[in-house]
Amino acid sequence: MPLPTVILPGYLAGAIDYRRLQQQLTEAGYPTVIVPLLKRDWVPTLGGRSMLPILERLHETVTQVLQDYNAPQINLIGHSAGGWISRIYLGEHLYDVHGVQANRTYTWNARSWVSHLITLGTPHTSFERWTRTNLDFVNLTYPGAFYADVNYVCVAGKAIYGERRPGSWLAYSSYQLTCGKGNCWGDGICPIESAHLAGAENLTLEQVRHSPRSGGLWYGSLEVVPQWMSYLA
Repeated sequence: MPLPTVILPGYLAGAIDYRRLQQQLTEAGYPTVIVPLLKRDWVPTLGGRSMLPILERLHETVTQVLQDYNAPQINLIGHSAGGWISRIYLGEHLYDVHGVQANRTYTWNARSWVSHLITLGTPHTSFERWTRTNLDFVNLTYPGAFYADVNYVCVAGKAIYGERRPGSWLAYSSYQLTCGKGNCWGDGICPIESAHLAGAENLTLEQVRHSPRSGGLWYGSLEVVPQWMSYLA
């Protein structure tokens, strides 16, 4: 039987946005649970602050899933920011860039519980000042597909070319903030080169946009999921 799967939503997204993806994976034989976040759960993280509240909810969910399924490991899917937050969760180094409070956990060393980390449209790099503190910690501490005992699968979408013209301006601006240049391909929010990691299994999917609210196909669309789902096997 495949390992159970946990989905960590993207920034400012709630679990409700991933219900169809959860259902599709479960019906395909991959039992799936979503970290039960509401949009308001992200409020304490605004302005580049600590992702500790999200990491704590992720850990609670993973612990419960391991117990409920009596499983030795899980597969972890992180959409958008959920991908790089998951990279923090895997590691053994203290996540202390925002300071440390007594009686709270700042390292989880969760890689022994995670078989595959699949990131969907994750901006693994950023030039935006609000996210640099967190992402610099991730990329300096755990560069690339850092742990050899974790299978990293990084999925990018190729749907919109960033240009300074109507219809492509948002993509251009987002790509520029993420990878330093706007004239490139991506999913409308995350450029391809930022969605991939050195040493990972890197996939690029045609006509796939960033989120379920982007319009058209996204990573969790019925037609798209089979293109990366096999890595959960």
